[in-house]
Amino acid sequence: MSVIKSFAVGAGDMFYIRHNSDNFTIIDCDLSNENAGRFINEMKNASIDKGISRFICTHPDEDHFGGIHLLDNAMPINNFYVVKNQAIKDVKTESFIRYCKLRDGDKAFYLYKSCTRKWMNQGDETRDQSGISILWPDTSNSFFNDALTECNSGSSFNNTSAVIRYSLQDGASFLWLGDLETEFMENIVDSIDLAKTTVVFASHHGRASGKIPNSWLEKLDPQIIVIGEAPSRHLNYYTGYKTITQNSAGDITMDCVEDKVHFYVSNTNYTHGGLTDEGKSNYSNYIGSITVETEYTL
Repeated sequence: MSVIKSFAVGAGDMFYIRHNSDNFTIIDCDLSNENAGRFINEMKNASIDKGISRFICTHPDEDHFGGIHLLDNAMPINNFYVVKNQAIKDVKTESFIRYCKLRDGDKAFYLYKSCTRKWMNQGDETRDQSGISILWPDTSNSFFNDALTECNSGSSFNNTSAVIRYSLQDGASFLWLGDLETEFMENIVDSIDLAKTTVVFASHHGRASGKIPNSWLEKLDPQIIVIGEAPSRHLNYYTGYKTITQNSAGDITMDCVEDKVHFYVSNTNYTHGGLTDEGKSNYSNYIGSITVETEYTL
């Protein structure tokens, strides 16, 4: 069994994966003094029996590493995964200062397309791999290098985002896109390997500016798209696809068991007519399940 949690943190992103191996992964964070205690305590409990933990930061925007100093103080980050960059900011928050210390220190592992690392996607006699693969960035790609130049000059950070895929053998798969923008995704469609994916987390918190283009959606063929917490007036609702909107659902827990994903949310009033009721109760506020469709690679 594997559990993926998407926290409702407001304008930012924060996820964890409790793997079905001896691994625990946090993807991005947006913590404040008000919410840090609850979220960190939950992650401590979820990871207590895991031998290896990692933090993946998709890109250097404050709403993806906010409060990382609070997390690092409470749950020391010994494996910091990041796209190599030299981003600068006009305002150096405590979060950004800690981000830079982790990014530039000996705990950093730099992400790039098809990179390998022990226990991320290589197992051994100590523990099995986590099931995470990195689809992007291609550090030789001209569009990425243009985006990196903008990032390092402090002008724009979104299009340096890593694309991260987590998959379970004979089970569900999940895709994170950070804050990639639509035009950028269109530009790199022939340079990234996309496969059918069970759950896709919409880019840029679900904003229309990060709408996943049809050229990607045709390859990903997602069963569920999770739309983040951008203001409703900025959202793209992905007509024709099943979606869960975090503005309405709150925290989303995805319990992966064999070829099923069972969904739970923190908003007790939220319902979803497109899911199958299998009567599950491992967590609070069950809203339904899906059966994983057969994957294929394009």
